[in-house]
Amino acid sequence: METYKIYFAGKFQTTDKELIVKSPFSGKVIARTFLAGEKEVNQAIEAALAVEKQMAQLPSYVRYEALMYIAGKIRENKEKFAHIIASEAAKPYRYAMGEVLRAIQTFTVAAEEAKRLPKEYISLDWTRPGHGKEGLVKYFPIGLVAGISPFNFPLNLAVHKIAPAIAAGNPIILKPSRHTPLSTLELAKIIDEIELPKGAVSIMPTDRQVGNILVTDPRIKMLSFTGSPAVGWKMKQMAPPKRKVLLELGGNAGVIVSRTADLQKALDRIIIGAYAYSGQVCIHTQRIFVHKDVFDDFTTQLIERTKNLKKGDPTDPGTEISAMIEEKEAQRVEQWVNEAVNQGAKVLFGGQREFTFFQPTVLTGTKNDMKVWALEVFGPVVLVEPFEIFEQAVDMINDSQYGLQAGVFTESFKEMSYAFNNVEVGGVIINDVSTFRVDHMPYGGVKNSGFGREGLKYSIREQMEPRLLVMPNYPTMD
Repeated sequence: METYKIYFAGKFQTTDKELIVKSPFSGKVIARTFLAGEKEVNQAIEAALAVEKQMAQLPSYVRYEALMYIAGKIRENKEKFAHIIASEAAKPYRYAMGEVLRAIQTFTVAAEEAKRLPKEYISLDWTRPGHGKEGLVKYFPIGLVAGISPFNFPLNLAVHKIAPAIAAGNPIILKPSRHTPLSTLELAKIIDEIELPKGAVSIMPTDRQVGNILVTDPRIKMLSFTGSPAVGWKMKQMAPPKRKVLLELGGNAGVIVSRTADLQKALDRIIIGAYAYSGQVCIHTQRIFVHKDVFDDFTTQLIERTKNLKKGDPTDPGTEISAMIEEKEAQRVEQWVNEAVNQGAKVLFGGQREFTFFQPTVLTGTKNDMKVWALEVFGPVVLVEPFEIFEQAVDMINDSQYGLQAGVFTESFKEMSYAFNNVEVGGVIINDVSTFRVDHMPYGGVKNSGFGREGLKYSIREQMEPRLLVMPNYPTMD
């Protein structure tokens, strides 16, 4: 059993509270690490504040080189990182490797953005008082950032906190999920090698009570949280009123399959969007609305493809679907499905649980007051329902307290335009699933799905504050 020390105040250290990490698939112990307590969190905060000014004054090329070094070292060790993620998160290896490659890209894009931090010139002589003056807007690092990342993308969603902080010139303390701390602690070994002030980056799992220090401590200038809506909005209430808060939360993402859609292309993408990592994805394809003329054909093929998914050990490259993160989550999904059936829904395939594994499941006959429609399932369950006109499908998508992303399969430009202008989400994905994301795009939601935007350029700007310089517009000299 390997032991991972936690990383804070510029050192790898242990604490008196051990954290045992087990495989959600096998239940076997993978490794042990440690939980930080209040004392360790305060040490990390003090160390970060001590180097806050140094971080802010780092030239762009130093930030660039540090970020590119990290990206390169992850690439050198990508198989190791993928194996860790597959083991600690029960994420099928194919998706674990995809996450590692995305983390490399996230650091690479952050490095490029570090060379073009926002700055703009403003002409002020649009009105009489502005005559003879000009303005310069420059963005400055906000200061110490607290990042809290979830279990489902244990590496890349942590990187979406760390990389923008380094690029912007901020120190950061990251709290990874207690379920999946190993991939970020492996990342800490690389971060420790780069030429940043010691204490600029700390990575330390904690329990929830100790983790709340990162939410409430007034010395922290910004909180960036990715996780469940219930927890995220509560954190925003707990945070000091002047604290900047960025929330990337969940949803019950919908997909529309129009009568004009290429059904095979739609099915190819929906089967991934529906069941990748057992649906434990914020933009998991949960609600599928299909035009009545193609509903039967689509549903028949969806069931057949769902039946053929390969279940197995997440470390096996051939596995397509595996265990959920813990048994109580699989039990919750089972309860929601059974409740929907009792309320009139029909199981077309699946619906059964075996310990931490829940069968990929297709439901129909659902209503908007059922949990499987109204809430975030966060499991391998989809509902498929027919619609008659495109506007009705858009209304069905919008019939939700969430609004993260939506997918629309159509060959009609009119329908594309209508969806973009009327679907109430942070991103509309045409001819692909709601689950589509590349790491430099602006990513975030509306309604209960979030507050602010991630994606490197946008995250960096969230972690900086603008300052205006107004000065005389001196004439040029001959």
